[in-house]
Amino acid sequence: MYKQVILVRRDLKLPKGKLAAQCAHASVDAVLKSDKKTVKAWAEEGMAKIVLKVKDEPELIKFFQQAKDNDLTASLITDAGRTVVAPGTKTCAGIGPDDEELIDKITGSLSLL
Repeated sequence: MYKQVILVRRDLKLPKGKLAAQCAHASVDAVLKSDKKTVKAWAEEGMAKIVLKVKDEPELIKFFQQAKDNDLTASLITDAGRTVVAPGTKTCAGIGPDDEELIDKITGSLSLL
């Protein structure tokens, strides 16, 4: 089984619309960086996406780096700063799609948003 996880910083307290847009950026960017065969298999299974919360920027970067260190496709989203947050704010990260067991080894301790 394949899935993708999106990690969201809770300390930013983003409005719902901004949060949704940032999650979409993370999902799409990670998919665009992923192996086409993996994306195809994930799509055939229904494109499972799980949104998880992280405490702050250091925790976001920690999980992003662990994903990269374990050869998982990962995307770190940095906001342009046109609306609610300052330019350069790291808002969320997308990991996968990939084998859910590999992703769970890294993000399994996190809670749902």
